[in-house]
Amino acid sequence: MTVPHPVSIVARVWRLDTEAPLPLWRRTSLSRGAPELAFSTRQGGVSQAPYDTLNLGRSTDDLPESVAENRRRLLQALGFTPEQLVTLGQVHGARVAHVTAPGLQPESDAAVTRTRGLALAVTGADCLPILYVGGAALAVAHAGWRGILAGVAEAALQAVCAVGEVSPAEVEAHLGPCIRVCCYEVGPEVAARFPSQAVIPHAHSVHLDLPAAVRLRLLAAGLRPERVEDTGACTACEPSRYFSHRRDRGATGRHWGVAGWRDAPA
Repeated sequence: MTVPHPVSIVARVWRLDTEAPLPLWRRTSLSRGAPELAFSTRQGGVSQAPYDTLNLGRSTDDLPESVAENRRRLLQALGFTPEQLVTLGQVHGARVAHVTAPGLQPESDAAVTRTRGLALAVTGADCLPILYVGGAALAVAHAGWRGILAGVAEAALQAVCAVGEVSPAEVEAHLGPCIRVCCYEVGPEVAARFPSQAVIPHAHSVHLDLPAAVRLRLLAAGLRPERVEDTGACTACEPSRYFSHRRDRGATGRHWGVAGWRDAPA
């Protein structure tokens, strides 16, 4: 008996339409006036191997025109144009850029805005993308193990609270596809810097749980547990669906997490 592939994957409030021409993780229901939030996969673009097909990273050796077309396709699917895009020059730190106009924010691993008509994009190929919604503000953050230790998750939370004029208990945080504890082996020197709840020992190795580490820090900073939502997707487990820097030894593309309001309020 042949088991059919699911046409969608659902993780509580997040859904991946696997049959769409450009599969994206989207929220299952949106209230009127809610921002656009999405996480990309590697499917639906024009890039050739090893960047096939929806590579969104300009830092790769992919053809620039392919990356530009991939970005255009993704933004169009969300109701944006490239002229509305905000990107980050990520350095595995904790700097949050306060954004009021499109363009590249250098040496920043997070961005926050309350300006409508902007699409904030955070890049990754194993690191954890985080999207925040807090009142009239949105934020995005790029959280690898170095950034987590530097405090990027809490810094972005504090920024969205300040800009959105809300408390941490009123903020939503959404965790996208990343390398998960099933696949993320780290050395003892890295594991020792994280709490035991985020470290899983095996017989001959130690694995790190990036989402658990971020969740612990966000809850300690005042976020409510029920306001943390996770796609649960592992980039390393599914080579047909996701890029993975670790699995592919660096020769791979990049995903995006995107947050934005399409238009100015009526």
